[in-house]
Amino acid sequence: LGSRGRGREVWGGRVGVSVLKAQEWCPTKQYTAAGECCEACPPGEGMKVLCGEENTECEICLDSVTYSNISSHTDPCQQCTVCTGTMTMNIPCMDSFDTVCSCMNGFYLNSSEDEKCLPCEICDNGSGVLEQCTETQNTICEVCPPETYSDQKSSIDPCMPCTICEENEMMVTECSSVQDTVCTCKSTPPFTWDSVPEPHSPRFFSTALDVTSKTTATVEIMTTTAIPSSPKLIWKGNNDNIIPVYCSILAAVVVGLVAYAAFKRWNSCKQNKQGANNRTVNQTPSPEGEKLHSDSGISVDGQSLHEQQQQQKKIFSQCTAVKLYTTLPPHKKEEVEKLLKSCEEEAEWCSLAGLLGYNEKHIDTFKQDEYPVHALLSDWSAKDSATMDELCTALRKLKRDDIVESLSSEPTATSAV
Repeated sequence: LGSRGRGREVWGGRVGVSVLKAQEWCPTKQYTAAGECCEACPPGEGMKVLCGEENTECEICLDSVTYSNISSHTDPCQQCTVCTGTMTMNIPCMDSFDTVCSCMNGFYLNSSEDEKCLPCEICDNGSGVLEQCTETQNTICEVCPPETYSDQKSSIDPCMPCTICEENEMMVTECSSVQDTVCTCKSTPPFTWDSVPEPHSPRFFSTALDVTSKTTATVEIMTTTAIPSSPKLIWKGNNDNIIPVYCSILAAVVVGLVAYAAFKRWNSCKQNKQGANNRTVNQTPSPEGEKLHSDSGISVDGQSLHEQQQQQKKIFSQCTAVKLYTTLPPHKKEEVEKLLKSCEEEAEWCSLAGLLGYNEKHIDTFKQDEYPVHALLSDWSAKDSATMDELCTALRKLKRDDIVESLSSEPTATSAV
């Protein structure tokens, strides 16, 4: 009896050790009723039936609909994130990872406010950009230090260094945080109205007569500051010659304007006269049966011309009418289906179905068909609202302008006269 008891004890110890080793090698640390280790679903698959009587049952996640980025025996496939508002899709959702969204230009992602995209800050006058706005960080502004300035609001420009006047210049306005230095030439003579002669004085007329012989009066435009919109006019020479120069320039401008107005008036009268002659010729009635002859020698009677006008009106009414998708020729429909199937991503025609008003349940039904794109377009074309305009609008939102161009490129019939 003693030996049997010791044998049972040894056998029981071996069984306990084997069970303990099996439990140590089970990653999920969960077991079925039969003692098997519960299997974990890999990334791209989610739990469909929990481990219990039977082992874990997994299902494949749907691209652009659900995903699973972890290995788990309890987590099902998760719904894909939808980028809304000021967020745009950077990477589409796949079966093993979620959608990657990013903020639009001019916005940044603020993690402290529920990960919302907020507009980038714009630095005011007197402040410059220290660090520009990024996808995850707002603009960092700094007050312009001494000898720098910023005269405009910006989200990209830093503080600019102040302009230093040259040796032959003098400072008019000192640089500040909101304005650059303003310099002017030291040799510029001060202009005073006292130096201008009176119009009725003999000095005025003598100056006007000598203006052709004196060429010393010159005008220079000198831009000595960093502001391109504020040039400085520097006058050199005798100030007495300024008024005659102004008068000569003004007279030339007036003569030019008068000549231009006269030319436009003459041209307008000429065009009106030609238009009146053309209308007189076109409105002259032709007798019935009279043939219209062209320079090419081709003759067309009045009845044929009337038939051509009626045919043009009919074609115009067909072009302006609402065109349904069902009116497309079969080869056009096949071309649209081939272009949609040419994309490797299934998400494109699924997105098209969503834009055409289908929910996820209908999209799953189309996926089960052998030709899902054909099934989608056939079902949609049966609706009263299935117009070409609605289809082209949805395709432009998906950036498939190539399909829109294919739909609009219809062969034009030509007839020989």
